[in-house]
Amino acid sequence: MSAETHGQRITLLDGGAEAYPRMLAAIDSATRRVHLEVYAFEHEGVGARFVEALIAAARRGVEVKVIVDGWGSIGGSRALADRLRPAGIQVRVHNPLTSVLLMGRLWRNHRKILLVDDTVAFLGGINIGDHYAAAEGRPGWADLALELRGSICAQLGARLTAGASALEAGPVRILLSGFGGGGRLRARYLEALKQARHEVVLAHAYFLPDRGFVRALTRAAKRGVAVHLLLAGRSDVPFARAATMRLYRTLLRGGVHIHEWTETTLHAKAAVVDDHRLLVGSFNLDPLSLVNLETLVEVEDAGAAGQATRWVRQHLGRAKPVTLGDCARSGLQRWLLDVVGLAVARFAEHVASFIGSRRMRHRG
Repeated sequence: MSAETHGQRITLLDGGAEAYPRMLAAIDSATRRVHLEVYAFEHEGVGARFVEALIAAARRGVEVKVIVDGWGSIGGSRALADRLRPAGIQVRVHNPLTSVLLMGRLWRNHRKILLVDDTVAFLGGINIGDHYAAAEGRPGWADLALELRGSICAQLGARLTAGASALEAGPVRILLSGFGGGGRLRARYLEALKQARHEVVLAHAYFLPDRGFVRALTRAAKRGVAVHLLLAGRSDVPFARAATMRLYRTLLRGGVHIHEWTETTLHAKAAVVDDHRLLVGSFNLDPLSLVNLETLVEVEDAGAAGQATRWVRQHLGRAKPVTLGDCARSGLQRWLLDVVGLAVARFAEHVASFIGSRRMRHRG
């Protein structure tokens, strides 16, 4: 599924099954530089294939740099570094557990970026791990990534270490948030919702938007835009669904259509507006993504957006529709759900606020 316009080639990749072979092929063909930056890197299973490919690239003289998050890759980052460093690969573990415990550095690197030779880039929600690809009858997590080729890749290569950046080439825009800079990425979502005229389809794994974002969704629905949400009916994060479900009544009463994906874990972070604007990245619509390092790719192209629309609609067709009747639980059930959901939401907001304040003090 590829689209090409203004010299930029855009390919939408459906989960690890499509992304991993192309990512490994890109690493195998690298001649100058490989930059891999992921939140979670499991060094066994499919991760072992990435380890082998990275080591092989380094041994043929390619400059290889790997950045993993200390929390996302907890328990495996040391073993990963021990495998890669002897081959001359630069490995950075972002804020390992010791820095969290000793210095309170809670801010995370949540990006997922593979850049090879500044000519091909992969960005989206996919980490390195067996969860993301089907194996032995087990379906992979529902997720998306974009493969980009063109001048936007050279821009990305020049700005990887520059903190917050906004890059643009033809129909493609890449936003890299600095710590505490996720508001710019949220603003792109809000602008897309504001400009929507016909349809918004949104697939998000960890859906804990603020009141302003919820209002933007319901306002779009009330002015006649068909708003469809594909949300997680099962989650890898405890109580995340309870926090999301407390919003269902408000959204449904506002005219928003909700479906829950239950076949696998939904991990995607994507939206399509009016079949011509696509947003894909690591950025979740939750408080933590406002303060962590994140990426968001925005593409204004009917071909690429159409690919994503078909992906979301295929999943909507197999997902469970949520109605107001599903929300009509007993008073005690509603109370428990609201209490748990509100507690999770408030906890996420307080953690994000704490991370932001700690980060600002650290800078000072």
